[in-house]
Amino acid sequence: MNKVVEVSNKIWDAFNKVDVDVLVDLVHKEAMFVHMGVTLSRDDEINVIKEGKIIYKEIEFQEKTVKELDSIVILLNKLKLTAIVGGNEVINPFVVTEVYTKNGEDLKLASLSYTKIVY
Repeated sequence: MNKVVEVSNKIWDAFNKVDVDVLVDLVHKEAMFVHMGVTLSRDDEINVIKEGKIIYKEIEFQEKTVKELDSIVILLNKLKLTAIVGGNEVINPFVVTEVYTKNGEDLKLASLSYTKIVY
């Protein structure tokens, strides 16, 4: 489903550019974000990004897999993320699970979870 990839790309671009308006528009108000050490609400995630606690420096997308299940769309994003966390640059390979709710043609991010890939 190209629509979910388009929405996902807009969200990742908004993370990178700290575009709060796009995040508020595309992320469900009850969404949850699961990081390696913390689980955050949408508003908490936006605050972390606004305050520069996580700075998305470079995102290298490697593979995208989409599964549509009735009113839910799941996107698995295999990527390499370079970010500044706590003042330190970190580079991690992840599979990021993005879960979207679908209402007609409208998609909202409901959950985003990072799973670190160990090679």
